[in-house]
Amino acid sequence: MNEKKLITIVGPTASGKTGRAVALAEALGGEIISGDSRQVYRGMDLGTGKDLEEYGEVPYHLIDICDAGEKYNLHRFISDFSRVYDDIKRRGVQPILCGGTGMYVETAISGIRLPEVPENTELRNSLATKSLKELEEILRGYKTLHNTTDIDTAKRAIRAIEIEDYYSKNPMAALMADRGRATPLETVIIGVDISREKRRRRISMRLDKRLDEGMVDEIRSLLKDGVKPEDLIYYGLEYKFLTLYVIGSLSYDEMRRQLEIAIHQFAKRQMTWFRGMERRGFKIHWLPYDIPDSRFVEEVENLLS
Repeated sequence: MNEKKLITIVGPTASGKTGRAVALAEALGGEIISGDSRQVYRGMDLGTGKDLEEYGEVPYHLIDICDAGEKYNLHRFISDFSRVYDDIKRRGVQPILCGGTGMYVETAISGIRLPEVPENTELRNSLATKSLKELEEILRGYKTLHNTTDIDTAKRAIRAIEIEDYYSKNPMAALMADRGRATPLETVIIGVDISREKRRRRISMRLDKRLDEGMVDEIRSLLKDGVKPEDLIYYGLEYKFLTLYVIGSLSYDEMRRQLEIAIHQFAKRQMTWFRGMERRGFKIHWLPYDIPDSRFVEEVENLLS
């Protein structure tokens, strides 16, 4: 068995990914790298489902690495992932990537390394007075826009233009960031397979549990610490709907109802992404969510050998 081959665990929310990753880490002497776009934030624990108590003595990475209110992004994740992954491999330890943010996970295992792009003050000043629509057109001149995350604010659009401008003038950096030229990581991808009905039931049960454990108080604490309501709403799902409840824009029952629907929709989008990964050539080995940990570990060991 090649202990240095990356193990990647994916699956929808509430499928039990973290527990499986911990069982593997304990059996193989591994360390877990989180592939979750919201677990990076300190103080955002219940809403992001960190379940830190599950890790026990298992080392984990890319959790609680920045303050609530910041805007973490794919570029930062790939930079952080590359640093942690290289360190784990250098120490001869089993790396385990676990997460439900499909774009983060897929980009990481695609082998893309995103170089640090310095600020270009002159370019930023020249773009400062342009409208978001104008910035979008400038960005389209550099690349095809596959999603709208780069252009949801003028600040983001300017940064995206800055990055593309840097790549246009530094072709070697552009090659590093080109998925078509990247060397994919050697990895075994495990999908935690759960039926839609059981997934929905687990999501509803987990939502009620976290509300009982104080998820509303977590939101109030973040707001008290100075995080702006609009910044929490930006993070979506629990943080969006609970913040709207805390500031009086939704009743408790309406918050609970809308949030449950949103989480179900999110889980569906996660599965759509993972199925898309399979179409894009990533082999995902799906294992039942409810098999014993011992059998799960055995199945993964067989795939690694």
